[in-house]
Amino acid sequence: MRIDPSKLNLKEKVVYINRVTKVVKGGRNFRFSALVVVGDEKGHVGVGIGKAVEVPEAIRKGIEDAKKNLIKVSLTGTTVPHDVVGDFGASRVLIMPAKEGTGVIAGGPVRAVLELAGIKDVRAKSLGSNNPRNMVNATINGLSKLRTPEEIAKLRGKTVEEILG
Repeated sequence: MRIDPSKLNLKEKVVYINRVTKVVKGGRNFRFSALVVVGDEKGHVGVGIGKAVEVPEAIRKGIEDAKKNLIKVSLTGTTVPHDVVGDFGASRVLIMPAKEGTGVIAGGPVRAVLELAGIKDVRAKSLGSNNPRNMVNATINGLSKLRTPEEIAKLRGKTVEEILG
């Protein structure tokens, strides 16, 4: 199911800007790639990459791309419902629920995604590669795997009490 970005009050955060050089006959060509995360802090988050000759244009393209790749995150109050591991490339991100008042305990790129998703209390650990693009994508992968007890009960045709025991 596609989420309509025009109905959401999205905030954006630039996670990483990379300068790329292409050596040609006449010299060097510089371009920029921008890794951008957008979210409404209410359970919707997306990530995008934009490439251009100038930084602002790369950021604008990244925001457009991120709006096309929004996902819905299942939340339980201010935290995540259960532990989850997100994988992408050589990066793995372990996302764990935390008590209220803990805050967001996570490294740079992962923190940006979790904050814009609207998660207030969470612990996250980066395992493997610390490449910002892969870490952000691994976080998105992990968040997309989250399910609340209500969703699981509905899928199995049972009550929440039967699921939780």
